[in-house]
Amino acid sequence: MNGKLVGGAIVLSALITGAAVWYLQVYGFYDKLEATAPAAEIRLTSVVTGQPEPILAEGFEGIDADSSPLRFRSCFRTPLSLALLTETFEVYEAATPLNAPGWFGCFDAARIGADLEAGAAVAFLSEHDIKPGVDRVVAIYPDGRAYAWHQLNDEAEK
Repeated sequence: MNGKLVGGAIVLSALITGAAVWYLQVYGFYDKLEATAPAAEIRLTSVVTGQPEPILAEGFEGIDADSSPLRFRSCFRTPLSLALLTETFEVYEAATPLNAPGWFGCFDAARIGADLEAGAAVAFLSEHDIKPGVDRVVAIYPDGRAYAWHQLNDEAEK
């Protein structure tokens, strides 16, 4: 009888711990960003100055977390044309969108990544080293849909 109680307590505590870890990873650390938050300002790096410059962004939805610099994701629209953007701002060749939590439905990393590979969208450098070793990248479609995320840069791997 004692073995069943001890075994049951171990299984119950493992289930509770597992549920807590899952909740914290998927929901607990994320904060929704307001469109007026400083992190919500979308900037792209100019080919002329090499400095990030703000662009027009509408309908911003975003999430971020203090627990990791890689948790930033956002979705928005821009009225700027791809022709103007590619002439004015740095294209980002190694763009790899990172998955967002399932509840943040506007960001589909697999689709964005496939569209970048197929040439249906163009990735731009938003800010190099927005955090040490981390770049902010923005993917923009011809119809103005746009997505931003943070990803490790080459300096992070040294």
